[in-house]
Amino acid sequence: MNDLADTPIAAAAPAPRRSRQARVAWGSRVVTVGGDAPVRVQSMTNTDTVDVIETAIQVKELALAGSELVRITVNTPEAAAAVPHIRDQLDRMGVDVPLVGDFHYNGHRLLTEFPAMAQALSKYRINPGNVGKGDKKDRQFAQMVEVAARLGKCVRIGVNWGSLDQELLAELMDTNAKRVQPWDAKQVMYAALVQSALGSADHARELGLDPNQIIISCKLSGVQDLIAVYRALAARCDYALHLGLTEAGMGTKGTVASAVAIGQLLQEGIGDTIRVSLTPQPGEARTQEVLVALEILQSLGLRAFNPSVTACPGCGRTTSTVFQELAKQIDDHLRAMMPVWRERYPGVENLKIAVMGCIVNGPGESKHADIGISLPGTGEAPAAPVFIDGEKAMTLRGEGIAQEFHRIVESYIERRFGSVTAAH
Repeated sequence: MNDLADTPIAAAAPAPRRSRQARVAWGSRVVTVGGDAPVRVQSMTNTDTVDVIETAIQVKELALAGSELVRITVNTPEAAAAVPHIRDQLDRMGVDVPLVGDFHYNGHRLLTEFPAMAQALSKYRINPGNVGKGDKKDRQFAQMVEVAARLGKCVRIGVNWGSLDQELLAELMDTNAKRVQPWDAKQVMYAALVQSALGSADHARELGLDPNQIIISCKLSGVQDLIAVYRALAARCDYALHLGLTEAGMGTKGTVASAVAIGQLLQEGIGDTIRVSLTPQPGEARTQEVLVALEILQSLGLRAFNPSVTACPGCGRTTSTVFQELAKQIDDHLRAMMPVWRERYPGVENLKIAVMGCIVNGPGESKHADIGISLPGTGEAPAAPVFIDGEKAMTLRGEGIAQEFHRIVESYIERRFGSVTAAH
């Protein structure tokens, strides 16, 4: 059978998100999270917060790479005292990215003893499993929430299975043991994560925190575990949700696992802000986790950050590495120029470029792009047709094909997107 169905085939689109909208602000910069806002990208420094200059520099690098919120560790009095100076340094550098303070164990004391730090941060991360034990837990949690409510700060109630509230888990285990058909241990852990997050959010509201300033996360390191817990969270609350696979790992493993878990949830309409928690490989920049997060959102069609470069993987027809080198040159150049081009050429992030390696798919793929080149494969004539806006525009020949195409791309960007600036 080759008859077409009556209903046209439509590309899958992420489900619409329905959540409260939180506002994370610094000065005139307001980053909205949830509601109808775009999915936001976050990251975290790995510097010693006490080192003001090093931390400020890394925050700036992460922000320039595309991180819209940057979290820093606040674990000691010295780190707390450094936070206002980090904020001042960033302001002097013209970096208005909001800072998030990551608190564990002693956050109640630091937030009350260092008011300048509490004010300099735009958001607090509170881990319910690490705020105290016994009768101290509620009191110390309340101290942190009351500071946030008084200063109008956003709070992420961030539960993590590596630091889950053991008292709550034991209580749920006891309850489960009395069931006629007990759940397995993993299901009880899932329930404990969700109950810890939502119970803490309810308590924060009772203490006076605006529900629109609450963001929830329940992080796990297993892909299927994360998906199961966030589906349960999304079904039980309307808080903005922060997604991330904790301790995802390094390199390919961490990248793939994060992309699969976060991508699946976003496709279902679950998630309002994301962080990719990659362990940096030796010599790798911290900004790599930001680039992966951007690619996840761009691949799903949720946001556009950089012009996309389509390039074929290569095969026996493409023993030359010319197209690989050209694709990398173009991609690297576009990423390097984007901080300037975002301001100069509005809309350039939607540009699509194709760098193909032979005649099989090269011309067709190039026609689908805004601008594309089909390089000669092994044994083909040394000619490279260039397609602009779906039409063949010229054919490049000789040793300088790569350099000439680079100039053509620059000229196209200026002609197409420069006119937008001129019109305004």
